[in-house]
Amino acid sequence: MCGNNMSAPLPAIVPAARKATAAVIFLHGLGDTGPVMPVTLNMNMAMPSWFNIIGLSPESQEDEPGIKQAAENVKALIEQEMKNGIPSNRIILGGFSQGGALSLYTALTTQQKLAGVTALSCWLPLRASFPQGPISGVNRDIAILQCHGDCDPLVPLMIASLTSEKLKMLVNPANVTFKTYQGMMHSSCQQEMMDIKQFIDKLLPPID
Repeated sequence: MCGNNMSAPLPAIVPAARKATAAVIFLHGLGDTGPVMPVTLNMNMAMPSWFNIIGLSPESQEDEPGIKQAAENVKALIEQEMKNGIPSNRIILGGFSQGGALSLYTALTTQQKLAGVTALSCWLPLRASFPQGPISGVNRDIAILQCHGDCDPLVPLMIASLTSEKLKMLVNPANVTFKTYQGMMHSSCQQEMMDIKQFIDKLLPPID
């Protein structure tokens, strides 16, 4: 989708079978469809990316302007769904890897009250910019499903565990679910997909 100094391309929209009453906005991971920008972590190679990634360790420098700009682009997507008649509390934000990181950051900083977040194989960017206690924003009771493979070589499980601990400080800890999947690397699995479906079905029940 969008990086620094780039206009956001049109999102891929799956048409609703009948009148849409809810939406899931899912953000791709590094290298999937979207705009191209140089990524420091990958030897400055240009690839589809939401923001620059310098490193993936907790001490790594982060692309703060890029992350904030990308979050604004995602807030614009949420705004568009609201203009289409879907209330923000019927919208789930989610993503994989870099997209999951951006979905967490956006949900915790937006003034749009969301239904929930699915954060897959990811981390919380700009962790130090958040308070030590609960956030004061509208999403302090948001439901978060965080999923991670215990064999992830790119975003180690330790980073996911630190993220989960931080999330439980920022929002109602009873609403944060952290699931790990045995043997799963930086990818997805059938059980994870079933868990996500259950999460979405629970948060976005059909409206007649």
